[in-house]
Amino acid sequence: MTDGDYDYLIKLLALGDSGVGKTTFLYRYTDNKFNPKFITTVGIDFREKRVVYTATNGQTTGKTFKVHLQLWDTAGQERFRSLTTAFFRDAMGFLLMFDLTSQQSFLNVRNWMSQLQANAYCENPDIVLVGNKADLADQREVQEKQAKELADKYGIPYFETSAATGAEVDKAVITLLDLVMKRMEQCVDKPPAEPANGNGATKLDDGQTSEKKCAC
Repeated sequence: MTDGDYDYLIKLLALGDSGVGKTTFLYRYTDNKFNPKFITTVGIDFREKRVVYTATNGQTTGKTFKVHLQLWDTAGQERFRSLTTAFFRDAMGFLLMFDLTSQQSFLNVRNWMSQLQANAYCENPDIVLVGNKADLADQREVQEKQAKELADKYGIPYFETSAATGAEVDKAVITLLDLVMKRMEQCVDKPPAEPANGNGATKLDDGQTSEKKCAC
């Protein structure tokens, strides 16, 4: 795909405590590489990737779309919180991450959920919960059962990933993309006169993208 040659522009945002591996996770997804050197993200950074998405439900089942993903990487430190939350409303989906070797980062997931519910495009945005650093089994502090119970409580998917090995990284992102695309399809299918809230993107006749408000 060349620049501008895509059907949808989708903005996803990774959030969670500092040090949980957001930057290395996104780098693994976009470049399939792992950089073990930890560099704290200052404010906001982003990576991009083009993917071909195949619809799995509704009237467009089996149809493929060219999707340009913008993956926003947010700083987890408290001093950047006001800056990072300003980007929540523009994102269409969220990768909420914690570190499987840090119980505190898992406990803070609830705080991040509160931030999302207050600042995202609606109170029930599309979210995937990600427990990262699954390769460090001997340092693990958060059990899979704990994390699954929390994900079930919020009604969101849960994945245990490793930016080091690449395990489940692609699957976590594609699952989130699928949720976003299905929400947009439901939005497009609604009558034009119906009031709506939130973000999405819809395909124009000339192949360019535009943003469209969607209901939660």
